[in-house]
Amino acid sequence: MKSVFTALFVLALSTVSWSQASSPEQRIAVLSKTKWEWMADKQIDSLAILFDDRSRFVHMSGTWGKERELEIIESGSIHYKQADVHDVVVEVFGNTAIVWNRITLIAHVRGNEVSNEFTVTEVYQQRAGEWKMLDLTFSSVRDTHALEH
Repeated sequence: MKSVFTALFVLALSTVSWSQASSPEQRIAVLSKTKWEWMADKQIDSLAILFDDRSRFVHMSGTWGKERELEIIESGSIHYKQADVHDVVVEVFGNTAIVWNRITLIAHVRGNEVSNEFTVTEVYQQRAGEWKMLDLTFSSVRDTHALEH
C-alpha cells in the first residue's frame, strides 16, 4: 500500500512540473527526465504505469518486454544509478513522440559498476491524454557523439 501512495505522490509532483512545461515537447522532456529518476530510485509502480504493456527495451545484452524490465530494475540486476543527460531532442508527430537523449549512464550491472555513453531513443504514444512509453533503446556511442537539433 505504501508503494502505491508513493507512486501517486511522485506522479502528483511530476504533474506540477508537467503542467509548468508549455509545449508538448517540453512535457515529454520532463517525463523522460522523470523516468530516469524513477529508474534510479527503483520506482516500480510509477514505471509500471508509464511503460505500455507491450513495450520493448533494447539493451547491449538483449531485448525484452515490460515485465522483464521491471523485474530487472526491482531486483537490482541492473541498477540505473545515475543518468547524466547531456542533450535531449524531442519530436512530436501527432500522438507519437520520440525522444533522443545523449547520456552518460552509471549503472550497477551484475555486481560491477560501469559507466557508458549512450544515445537512448524513447518512443511514447499518447492515449486518452496520458503518455505511454512503447520503446527504450540504448545505442552505444562515443562521448563526442552529437544530437542535431
